[in-house]
Amino acid sequence: MDNLTIFTEFLLIDVSNSRELQILQGLIFLVVYLAALAGNLVTFIIIVIDPHLHIPMYFFMGNLSLRDFVYISVTVSKSITNSLMGHKVISLRACATQTFLYIFFESAEFFFLVVMSYDRYVAICHPLHYASTVSPRFCTQASCGSWASGLVYSAFHTGTMFSHPFTESNVIHQVFCDVPQIMSISSQAVQFSEFVALAVSACFVLLGFVILFASYVHIFSTVLHMRSVDAQNKALSTCSPQISTLTLFIITGLFAPLGPVSNSPSIQTLLTAMFYSMVSPLVNPIIFSLRNREIKSAVHRMLKKAFQFHRRDFIS
Repeated sequence: MDNLTIFTEFLLIDVSNSRELQILQGLIFLVVYLAALAGNLVTFIIIVIDPHLHIPMYFFMGNLSLRDFVYISVTVSKSITNSLMGHKVISLRACATQTFLYIFFESAEFFFLVVMSYDRYVAICHPLHYASTVSPRFCTQASCGSWASGLVYSAFHTGTMFSHPFTESNVIHQVFCDVPQIMSISSQAVQFSEFVALAVSACFVLLGFVILFASYVHIFSTVLHMRSVDAQNKALSTCSPQISTLTLFIITGLFAPLGPVSNSPSIQTLLTAMFYSMVSPLVNPIIFSLRNREIKSAVHRMLKKAFQFHRRDFIS
């Protein structure tokens, strides 16, 4: 026991040792990062300032945009700094914080998607009861419940993963504190505890997927029984952004546990981590903008007002 080494910091190993390639990687990350920040910030601002979008569906979309805005900053901003500055060391506390925030925002998005599926279920299957069921009070409670559930879920798993000291290795073959990489260098006691934690939390996740599946089954069943083609198209258009976001969430979410856990840095592990940490925040604003007529109309109204404002200033 006297020779046991307890690590208090981790080494983040990049794919390449070349400074030129590391700087190029940092610049690519920076471009994606700024694009994702801009897209989510614009979406959030439009939803907040446009009174036409002050309804439950866009309230939850605004929460997702806020989540994506902060989520991509948890891992990508640190990766950009490390690549551009050549830093490879991250403290145990910073790694635990990064892991906690990553799991928090991932789980919060899942809970929001469950709530949004219920919102569309009530709107399409029980439209006469929509105003009384999905009330402002319900929206506030559902939003707070989603954030709180993500907080508890993240604290549960992060506490388990960092409950024991790291004594086997402190090398993470990734540009940020990747959860599979952390588990690969943790002790067997931590791995067993996390397996039990996953088994317990899987029950709640499964319940969420049951609600999602049941909601969309009822939605599509109701849409198929509509006699008007216009009514069918309108109903599908209101839930298509949520379905696209859910599909992207499931695909990217599967890359984390099913992706390769390499004992050496590789381009494959880097691309896998980039996919499930960057794609969702980057693509979600595009889904909301391109597949939602109201948001596109709100963008046109905002640009028109801005153009008229600058035109009045120019004339005066």
